[in-house]
Formats: sequence, C-alpha cells, structure tokens
Amino acid sequence: MAKMMGQQVGYTTSDGVYIQNHMLVKGDCTGPVSAEFVLKDPTVDFAVLECARGGLLRAGLGFHFCDIGIVTNVAADHLGLKGIHTVEQLARAKGVIPESVLPEGHAILNADDDLVYAMKENIKCKLALFSMDEDNPRVKEHSKAGGISAIYENGFITICKGEWKMRVAKAIEVPLTFGGRAHFMIQNVLPAVVTGYLRGYKLDDIKLALTTFIPSPSQTPGRLNMFEFKDFKVLLDYAHNPAGMRALQKFVENLDGTPKVGIISGVGDRRDEDILEIGQISAETFDQIIIRQDKNLRGRTEQELIDLLHAGIRRVNPDKEVKIIPSEKEAVAWAITHATPGSLIVMCSDVVSDALAMVRKYKEEEAERLYEFTKDDIPNM
Repeated sequence: MAKMMGQQVGYTTSDGVYIQNHMLVKGDCTGPVSAEFVLKDPTVDFAVLECARGGLLRAGLGFHFCDIGIVTNVAADHLGLKGIHTVEQLARAKGVIPESVLPEGHAILNADDDLVYAMKENIKCKLALFSMDEDNPRVKEHSKAGGISAIYENGFITICKGEWKMRVAKAIEVPLTFGGRAHFMIQNVLPAVVTGYLRGYKLDDIKLALTTFIPSPSQTPGRLNMFEFKDFKVLLDYAHNPAGMRALQKFVENLDGTPKVGIISGVGDRRDEDILEIGQISAETFDQIIIRQDKNLRGRTEQELIDLLHAGIRRVNPDKEVKIIPSEKEAVAWAITHATPGSLIVMCSDVVSDALAMVRKYKEEEAERLYEFTKDDIPNM
C-alpha cells in the first residue's frame, strides 16, 4: 500500500531485509539490528518492521518510538525460553510494541484476543481495533466513542469510524485470502487496512492495493505458496508452531485434494507439549504424513523430535500412515515423485528459500517435459 502511494519503503521480515523491492539482507531479520539497518537508510521514508519476541528480549526494539504499533495475536510459542514461561508473560513482552507508539500515533490491537486487547491499558497513544466479528462488543463500544476500527462484516473488509461503516473490498476479491478461504489472512489484512486509512490513504487506493497484491514465492515467500503441477498441487508454508499449524489446518480443510500429504518437522527449542501438538494437528489434517528434520535441531536430537511428533500423531490415530525421511530434500523428492493424481502436498518448512528452490526445480522440469514448443507454435515467426 505504501509503495503504491509513492513511499520509499524499507521492511524487515523473517526471510530478509528489503528496501523497496530489493532484498539486501537474507535470513530471519526480525530483530533490532535489522530495524536499525532500515532506519539508517537515507532513501527510506516509510518503515514496516516485524519485531519478534527473540529480538525484543535479547536487545529491545531497535527504535525508541513509532507512529503505528500493531499486535495481531499472542500464541503459546517459544515458551520456556529467556524467562518467558506463560502466554501472559509473552503478552507483556509483545506489549512493548504498542507502548512505544508516539502520543499522536495509534496502537492497532486485535479485539478478539483478550491478551492483546488488554494492552490498551498501558498505551499513551490513540487506540484502533480490528475484529473478525462484526458484533464484537469491544469494537461497538469503541465505535460509540468515535474510535476507528476494521471488521470482517458480511463478507466485506470494512472500516468503522464512529457510527459510520465504509466497506473497502469483498474478502473473496483479495488474493491474499485465497477466495476468502484463508480466514487468518483476512484477519491479517484488517490492521493493514486500518494503517492505510490512518495514514490518509483513500479507500479506492486501499482497495486497489488489496486486490492487486498477489501472494507468490516472490511477494510472500513461504506464506501459502501454491504450485500447480499437472496432476497434483504443492502448498508451501512457514507454519512451525501449534498456532500456525491450526491456522494452516483450517485453510487446508477448505482446499480440494485427495490424499492430503503433510511434510512436517519438530522445532528443537519448543516444549515437549508443543511438538506433540504439532503431531496431533498433523494427524487431524493429513491423510499421509512425512516426518523430516530441520537443519538446526536447536538443542535436541533428531530422534527425540521424531519420537515426539510420532507420539502426537498416535494420540489421534495410531494407524495413521507415517513415513520418516530426515532429509528435507529427500522428503520433498519422495513426496513429489510419488504424488498421485489429485493429491495435495503440504510442506511446512523453516528454511523457506531452500524449499522454494526444490519445488521450483521440479516445476521447471515438468514444464520442460510438457510445454515444449517449436517455431510453428508462434504466430508471425
């Protein structure tokens, strides 16, 4: 949105640091050093900074103040690390973001999440809300007081200002939502829409940005990247914790494809119960499961992670078809070469660039086989 409005945008993400469309640093860049990298660039006049828990606890934000602070949710992830043992403690750490907003700025908080909504008690700025429930009482109370919010209302992404409602776009028209099937993406769009409105963007410009932003490996690497092969589909996503897997599960349930094959792994620095839960969710979601391993085991052995995932799967279905292929490259190769017509392969990857490269390779090889052409196929040649 900011780019379309002529801003020079620098942004930090879990796959790299970007200045406009150029990736200048590759890797998980959601800490203060990456934020400083963007803020020191003299060409940047609009910064969008992802601020992860790890960087916050290790070294702070990397900036003193911001104009807008968004908190989308707080989920039980990374617990047991750096003194954070409960979701409430994690919320306290993430609450630093809205607390850093300048008095004339806005904290944009999820009114559907109790812990996120409670962050309003410690802010010194203005408040804006978003909700997937058009009848959310917190949003209604906020609107009566003249506040600004965004809601998912009757299929529309809608901005509320006081008692006024301004419909921006139908959710099914926003490519990020995959025809409205990715509900968590609708939720993610809401605070972005509020941000654009607060920055003074016109509704038509916000709508244009939403309806022309196409999720793809280049625009949104590792975020619901769908590859259409001739006889089957491959979906690649960064989901690596129970909350992410639950969101992915709801999306996959709305997709066609039989059988649904999941390629999963455990993350070593998570609690036993988190890894078990990933196994359980996978058993509920997929017809067949391939367990592989991350490059970085993060303090556990490969066998420990495999055993925990397997135990979680067995809790749901002791007879679930499970194959163990520790190498991600070999797991992907096996899944694609053994794919049956109509199947859907879902890859949960932590090293997104490597996984994308593997799938692209198979996609290119298929294209070379199927879509060869001669000069006779091209008009006027």
